Amino acid sequence: MDRPLPHPDRKAALPLRPPSEVMRLARMGSAHPTRLSFLRVLLRRVRNEGWRFDRPVWEVDANGVGRAVYRATGPDRTYCLVAFAHDLPDEMRSDRVIATAWDATFALFDGEPTVADLDRLQANVPLQEAGRIGPTELSLSRANRSVRLFNHVVDSLAAGRQPNREEVDAVGYLMRTTAVYGSGKFGAADRDAIAGRAELSGPFQAEMLSVWLTRAFTVDLAEHLAAAKGGSAAVTLDPEIKRDLGVGNSTGLGMAPFLVRHPVLLNNWAQAREVALARVRALPEATPEAVACFRDALAAADENASLWRSEHPIQIAKLADLRRDLRLVAERTADWPAGEALPWDALWRWGEDLSLEGQEALFALLLEPHGDLVDDLADCMSADEASAFRLDGAMKVGALRAVLSDHFGWALSIDFTAPENAARFWYVSEEKLEPRLGNRFDESGAELEMPLCIARLAVELDAALASRPANEPVAAFLLEHPDHRYMVRRAQIAKDHPYAEVQDNLIADDMLPIDLMRCKLAFFGASRFDPRSDKWVRISLFQGEPYPSDMNNGGTA
Repeated sequence: MDRPLPHPDRKAALPLRPPSEVMRLARMGSAHPTRLSFLRVLLRRVRNEGWRFDRPVWEVDANGVGRAVYRATGPDRTYCLVAFAHDLPDEMRSDRVIATAWDATFALFDGEPTVADLDRLQANVPLQEAGRIGPTELSLSRANRSVRLFNHVVDSLAAGRQPNREEVDAVGYLMRTTAVYGSGKFGAADRDAIAGRAELSGPFQAEMLSVWLTRAFTVDLAEHLAAAKGGSAAVTLDPEIKRDLGVGNSTGLGMAPFLVRHPVLLNNWAQAREVALARVRALPEATPEAVACFRDALAAADENASLWRSEHPIQIAKLADLRRDLRLVAERTADWPAGEALPWDALWRWGEDLSLEGQEALFALLLEPHGDLVDDLADCMSADEASAFRLDGAMKVGALRAVLSDHFGWALSIDFTAPENAARFWYVSEEKLEPRLGNRFDESGAELEMPLCIARLAVELDAALASRPANEPVAAFLLEHPDHRYMVRRAQIAKDHPYAEVQDNLIADDMLPIDLMRCKLAFFGASRFDPRSDKWVRISLFQGEPYPSDMNNGGTA
């Protein structure tokens, strides 16, 4: 459901940051998770609605092979993660999408599976793409162990001691997912089938629930193997160490085009964030409770930054910026607020001199104390994309050119005859049907290019319109030039959705796909971004957050 965003400010009016500032790759690639991130939205819902969690099935042997079911019972419906544990030889373990075997595979089941359902899933889910699931399955996923840490934890617990904290902090998860598929893939339920459910209407709520329950499975499996190995001498994980373990994720180029393909959704995500920031900046005072929460969030961000590791040159530099800027924020707020008018706005304006990494971290910090003011915006982040699909053929060419000038001026200034501005091309690999990025002047296949460079399409459309009469209906133009329908539609979408476009050249030689990936992952709620190249990143989900069993005892989110 596409819900209109509320007015940005309940008490005073402050303008939103312009798309020309917000929707640039460098800033998007510096995004941090916020309380509007999708996993935080899920955790608040299950806490507020009193969901109950248990594990009705645990059929895993001493070698760590078998199946388990994790049940989540909400006020209206029940969902179950069906997990399959495998004995995977080391030489078969791979994070690449072309892998055919994994340490664990999963399906999120709509309702409670029968034994027959479990048997059917056991015959298909471990095969992943090679198997088939049905409309009772909401997601399909797989995960591999972080072998060194997983074995260290099992061996330590089996010997009756806790794992080394430095080892835990260095990795941060026992398993990492390499794919979480939903929305109709491989036979799973279509998005339309669940979009009307309150608990799943928000973006990626089924996938977040699946990953959260997977986190519980990873710890349970490690403790189970430790008990099998150590017998009565074995111990379970210390709660503090357990809380510091998330679920890793290894993500490649397959994720990058999503934000380009879903302009209305991207607009709603970005605009909700901007409305939240405007609301906070408009507050006339900083209450002691909000200031205390801000300081707690700053301390947590500082600790996270100190533990965050990467060997990639880009992220090493960004981490240095982040750590420096968090120290500057701490210095700036040591005796803050000190009688400033609009203190949150003053803090934000001061922070505009920080690096992009620091600015985006400050963004998250400003939102954290103000759940009562901003959390309702999570209800505005889904989208009815079908409603935006229809073309307005009655629009006049002159009006369309004005839209291009107003909303795509950033694109019209790019010279695509310059090789550096057209150096890349996006295509779909024949082997895995996944998006890939090629070098136009060094590789073949450019004739199979996907229409992901919106900037070039805008330039081509504007050139085609230049000779047309201003009062000509767009429908007449498209009858002669149907190849421009896609870009006309995007221009008409942008007219009413100002944050719908990534305002950068996505085929430039210096474009970093990882910026798109980090932006989307930050919306998910990911942390500890660790690029392995400009096309592949590892992250952590739910690190530091409660487990499902904690919610049974009133855990906080």
